[in-house]
Amino acid sequence: MLPQRPALEFDSADTPGDRDETGLEGRKASGVEHVRGEITGGSPTAGGVTSAREGREQGREACTTDPVVFVLDRYGAPLQPTSPARARKLLSSGRAVVHRHTPFVIRLKDRAIENSQVDGVELGIDPGSRRTGIAVFTARDGNRRGLYHVELTHRGAHIRNKLTQRAANRRGRRSRNVRYRTPRFSNRARPRGWLAPSLRHRADTTMAWVVRLARWAPVGEVHRELAAFDTHAISSGKPLEGVDYQHGTLHGTEIREYLLAKWGRACVYCGATGVPLNVDHIHPRSRGGSSRVGNLTLACVPCNQAKGSHALEVFLRHRSKLVARVLAQAKAPLRDAAAINATRWALWHALSAEFPEMVHTSSGARTKWNRQCANLPKSHTLDALCVGQLYTVDQHPGDILAVTATGRGTYARTRADAYGFPRLQLPRQKRFHGFATGDLVRAVVPAGKKAGSHVGRVAVRARGTFTIRTAHGTVTDIHHRHVRLIQRSDGYAYITRKENTRA
Repeated sequence: MLPQRPALEFDSADTPGDRDETGLEGRKASGVEHVRGEITGGSPTAGGVTSAREGREQGREACTTDPVVFVLDRYGAPLQPTSPARARKLLSSGRAVVHRHTPFVIRLKDRAIENSQVDGVELGIDPGSRRTGIAVFTARDGNRRGLYHVELTHRGAHIRNKLTQRAANRRGRRSRNVRYRTPRFSNRARPRGWLAPSLRHRADTTMAWVVRLARWAPVGEVHRELAAFDTHAISSGKPLEGVDYQHGTLHGTEIREYLLAKWGRACVYCGATGVPLNVDHIHPRSRGGSSRVGNLTLACVPCNQAKGSHALEVFLRHRSKLVARVLAQAKAPLRDAAAINATRWALWHALSAEFPEMVHTSSGARTKWNRQCANLPKSHTLDALCVGQLYTVDQHPGDILAVTATGRGTYARTRADAYGFPRLQLPRQKRFHGFATGDLVRAVVPAGKKAGSHVGRVAVRARGTFTIRTAHGTVTDIHHRHVRLIQRSDGYAYITRKENTRA
């Protein structure tokens, strides 16, 4: 981990003195220590000190551009991505055809990779528990230009809920003493590297999209953020011993990043955002409060100084609802941190096997420092663009592709009631008249109340009349003879939105 400068809080808010981690007395930012609070400057230099000229370059504002279009040669090999205007010219002149609709990929009919100049691109990955950001960019002399951004939303929580529901149904049927199989216990050891299905899904879907992008773009290097949360150290209230005691309870963790994500990057007392935030003890240290993560929250400098060494109930004595909310959120489980810890090495091994000697790792602190120097807002995709060592970010796409993992349906051909017994029989086949639910289609209805062109996802029926969900609403009872296929369902839902429209 690279060094960082202290927080912008020159007076200790809880207990003035050199032992308070929010004060500056007696504290040095050296080695791999993490200081608390938002930073607005400083340099976690790698292998040297950043010069003043490079520091000025890092403060430049990055411009936004349109996402690029992926290009394949006549044999399907990836070429250098091109601009949308150039892609339209290639398609209108007949030199290219549409290879894929979403993400948009074209294939040249008169060009091979041997006759083309391919500079190559790089990938940045910012893995998360619920969402993962993937950025395609070019890099030259430390200057990056974002080309295409993908935000992948996982369905790990849905998988966990389904497995929990299945287990509850089985236990319920057994306890009611109905005719059902007896409990079975497997004593076989799990294979090395085994992950729960909800966790394995996160690594597999991230890896699947990295491989997809490598098929459409000439990937030369992969940069991945390797963040670690020491959940044992940050949740244990017992003192550590030996060298662990010298390191402290938060050694090796990125506790500030965890708190920023947990508390929504805002002051919990006044709700201020976009200002320097300090780590505040809910129960002050002067009154016996500990530094475990359950007793830490975020506060702006004025609120942190106003609270001082007062108890939370005294400081918010006229806001009882806010007190209850802060105390409830402070006890939130470390589920997201545990998911990151469990999947980070599985993803790293998969990337190293697919891209040997091309994978580079970096810390979350370095990513945050790069993003702040480039004056970019917080998002998974922009974090993916800022992973690793860089000087400036010249541009990034203004629109991103938001991808949600929806699955490919279910093997079960029945629907269960509230007690787990089958109540509805489904057809044995999933495809009717050449279409399956989830396919991207275009329906051109020549006449009637639904006349016009409708583009969207289709829900098929055995009777031959389909339902199409478009961007403007849902259209029902469209006959299959008016429907034409655009792209097969691949287990993901797609939508294009502006960058950083969701915090």
